[in-house]
Amino acid sequence: MTYTSERPPLPETSEQLRARIPGWGADLDPKDRPSVPKLQWQEDRTGAHWEFPERQPEKWPRERSIEHEFLTPVFGTSCPPAGFSGMLRKLSYRKYSEGRAAHWLLLLAADRVDAWESHIRSLLTLRPDNPITQTGVLSEFSRHGVSSRFGKKRADVKHQMLDPVIVTGPWVLVGGLVFAAIRRMLRRGGR
Repeated sequence: MTYTSERPPLPETSEQLRARIPGWGADLDPKDRPSVPKLQWQEDRTGAHWEFPERQPEKWPRERSIEHEFLTPVFGTSCPPAGFSGMLRKLSYRKYSEGRAAHWLLLLAADRVDAWESHIRSLLTLRPDNPITQTGVLSEFSRHGVSSRFGKKRADVKHQMLDPVIVTGPWVLVGGLVFAAIRRMLRRGGR
């Protein structure tokens, strides 16, 4: 059983696996494996002082994979799911297996929605985000950002042409929508 200190049972014996899979167990001889001493099962149950770890209390219903019988003994609590992004995360865990692409695509979408929720929340405060200083754009000119990209075999060079579009595109789009909304309100107020 998962999360216990007992050794998990093998589904098949070594002889069954060797008969079924050609070449299986070629490294079973301890003389061929330098890591054998640390792989030996310790009868003192690996030093664990518990049969099953103490469970962390749930302060709200946590997301858990449908593959698991229960929630892991320890889990993160710093970012509780909230808003529409939280609803997407809960849907992903409730409906889809971790082996399905839909599970991970929903989690990616929830991250993007969470980013937009944060941007909207910051715009509604008295101190909104500053995309110029908080995205590191200014360091490109003061910290040798441009020169570090050429002749260095960096992996991010392939997508650097898209970076300005990805970083500034959403802000320009929101700015344009806000400008259009204010302009429409002013035209209606003048009539």
